Amino acid sequence: MSLLWTRLAILGLITMAAMQPEISLAADADPLQDFCVKDTNQQLHVNGFPCKDPAQVQASDFASAVLKNPGNTSKGLGVAVTAANALNFAGLNTQGVSVARIDFAKNGLNPPHVHPRASEILFLAQGTLLVGFVTSTPESKLFAQTINAGELFIFPRGLVHFQLNVGYDTAVAFSGFNSQNQGTSQVAKALFASNPPIDDAVLEKALQLSAADVQHLRSLISKT
Repeated sequence: MSLLWTRLAILGLITMAAMQPEISLAADADPLQDFCVKDTNQQLHVNGFPCKDPAQVQASDFASAVLKNPGNTSKGLGVAVTAANALNFAGLNTQGVSVARIDFAKNGLNPPHVHPRASEILFLAQGTLLVGFVTSTPESKLFAQTINAGELFIFPRGLVHFQLNVGYDTAVAFSGFNSQNQGTSQVAKALFASNPPIDDAVLEKALQLSAADVQHLRSLISKT
């Protein structure tokens, strides 16, 4: 994938995330000033991050190379998600947007997960993915589709969704979010690898599993 494709993908995703008024109303609050660069010296716990003194802000605060290099897909499920959000890109603080790079090995899977604070728009720069999400309605309807390089797919806020590499080679995608810190919760890890763990009886009854099955899944998922 060329450097030009990478730059265009990131720019397009940020622009689209910022220009969706009906989505923005349900995401981060509008900023009350031009910028609020995250002050890494402050340890205050607020909804967002404290602002750096504007007199100390530099152009470099609004630039980042965090998505420049591919992630390591050799472990686990064959996927590497690299996020650029307010946690590691100070200039994004209060701007209501963030981006992630997703690298897939052959057959790599970004497992079912949710973003509680943002909708996600994915641009596939390279490869072929099976993507989908499940609604919160009683019937839990699945919307799934295979997409190819150059195509987009939207995952509504807070819904369980996934991406699977079904192509013949690696795949690379870029996702834009209408939040400076979208949050991510993997379904399997939340159930079987929480800290402290969910009581076995809850999982056995809710998922109709035996005690042995629960322990097997705990061991398996904690390793991935």
